Amino acid sequence: METNFGMPPSSEDAAATLRDLALDRQALADSVHVPTALLAALGALAAWWVAGAAVANPGENYEPPASAWLGLVAALVIFHLIRRETGIRFRKMGPRAAFMLVAILALCLALFSISLGLVSVGARWAVTLTSLSAFLLVTWLAGIAYRSALDQLRR
Repeated sequence: METNFGMPPSSEDAAATLRDLALDRQALADSVHVPTALLAALGALAAWWVAGAAVANPGENYEPPASAWLGLVAALVIFHLIRRETGIRFRKMGPRAAFMLVAILALCLALFSISLGLVSVGARWAVTLTSLSAFLLVTWLAGIAYRSALDQLRR
């Protein structure tokens, strides 16, 4: 790193440096690809969690599946792999991406509740439909969140 204690930089030099930084940031955002396999892994994880309702016994003696902790660990591993592959930090994703992550959580909870309702009326087979919905919707919403994170990186 070079230090220059002589003359202060001119405004033209500062503007040129800022333009160069903006171009570097744009080039970085353009070079990052969407990790579709990892986003599909998030969708598969959501489908697995929603499908857990099929083996539950809803009612008075309901106990939540113990595999929820395993799902949380798997989600953290997937987030780490996405960060390692792309370099995007999730705390700097921007408000739209954060909203999409909250929507993913709300969607999974809603689909899990619907699945429990289906199991309670004896339609365990219908849980496959809610699981498939979880896979498709979570994969789609994760893609939206990822693209909005890339947009945030461009700014």
